[in-house]
Amino acid sequence: MNETQAHEPGSPPIGERVRVAGRHLFLLRAGEGGPAVVFLPGAGGVGLDYLNLHRAVAEFTTSVLYDRGGTGWSESADLPRTASEVATELRSLLAEAGVPGPYLLVGHGLGGANARRFAQVFPEDTAGFVGLEPFHEEWDAHMPADMHLDQTPAVAPGRFQTALLRVLSRPFYRKLYADWPAEVRRPLVAGHVSREWMLAGARERRNATALRAELRGGPAFPDIPAVYLAALGGDNGQRRVLTKKMLAELNDAKTALYTAAAAEVGAGEFRPVPEARHSTFHLDAPEPIVAVIRALHTRARTD
Repeated sequence: MNETQAHEPGSPPIGERVRVAGRHLFLLRAGEGGPAVVFLPGAGGVGLDYLNLHRAVAEFTTSVLYDRGGTGWSESADLPRTASEVATELRSLLAEAGVPGPYLLVGHGLGGANARRFAQVFPEDTAGFVGLEPFHEEWDAHMPADMHLDQTPAVAPGRFQTALLRVLSRPFYRKLYADWPAEVRRPLVAGHVSREWMLAGARERRNATALRAELRGGPAFPDIPAVYLAALGGDNGQRRVLTKKMLAELNDAKTALYTAAAAEVGAGEFRPVPEARHSTFHLDAPEPIVAVIRALHTRARTD
């Protein structure tokens, strides 16, 4: 059963809100030229989390950050949603904002599922794909049994849990975005420690098995340049509950998964990033990420 995100977000600190299909969506655009690079956040993430990558990419082409409906500074939506709904919403948003395709999509985690669905449904509008440890429908085929999608259900935190998380996570987010401009950092941190954003992330994460079925039931992924990057550093939570052997097995499984995913297309590639962690991939390894985006952008312009 779907649940509606309760909050009605105020004005974002930068960027704008564009009305699409009766809902206002946050968008930040910078740079010039094409193909435009569009960042699709992971579950629990928002567009401004990727401000560092956005600014670097905007130096050589158009870069777009946005928040899905029901997340961040976009208006409420029933969560979780299908990847088709998110992909169609994104295409309409880009058209309404006057950002022409085709697009080079950068998807992180759950955002990778939405980007892959966008490419399935709108292949003519997709110039390339960069996956930052993206969700993939063949996850279970490569992972240990205790890490299969149906073994890790996302449970929405209760009020006591969110209250505790707000206190404990605020210093973490302040440190994480210490280099962001103060006018962005303050509302971004406040959002991440809010009950509304926490619940939105939890509700999106529990849709994994449905997303798997949706992607499997769709058309073949188009033959476009695609690079899959895997964070092999291990999140702090993983390090607390997994042994070194289990972490090594997880990394081997991710390597196998993304190597196979890259082989789906003629111009596919897998790149491990040992120093990065999944949840903070975009902050741990901005230079290699931007280098991959630039390389795919150059290729898309010359193909």
